[in-house]
Amino acid sequence: MDIGFWLVILVSIVEIYGDFALRFYAQSGHLSWLLHGILGYAGVVGLLVATFKFKNVLYVNGIWDGASGLFESLAAFIILGDRLEKTSQYFGIVFIIVGVVLLKNGF
Repeated sequence: MDIGFWLVILVSIVEIYGDFALRFYAQSGHLSWLLHGILGYAGVVGLLVATFKFKNVLYVNGIWDGASGLFESLAAFIILGDRLEKTSQYFGIVFIIVGVVLLKNGF
């Protein structure tokens, strides 16, 4: 089991929570959402520190950027109803998946 990889995935999920909370704060102005967003990002920092015990910055950043982009895009699509403007932009999501798989497994 690759604990470093799974910690990076957890970082991405916690980041989604923080981002969604900040979006809700921006739309509603309720301070509780701001606090949830700040806590989400504090969790991201704590998890990143733990992740660096297992993996280097290059690996962590690549997986985190890809997984976060993928998971957050899917969550925004499903939960928030967000959509991209052009069908061709969805190919970018496919390339993110390919990138994460290559970083995780290599050739």
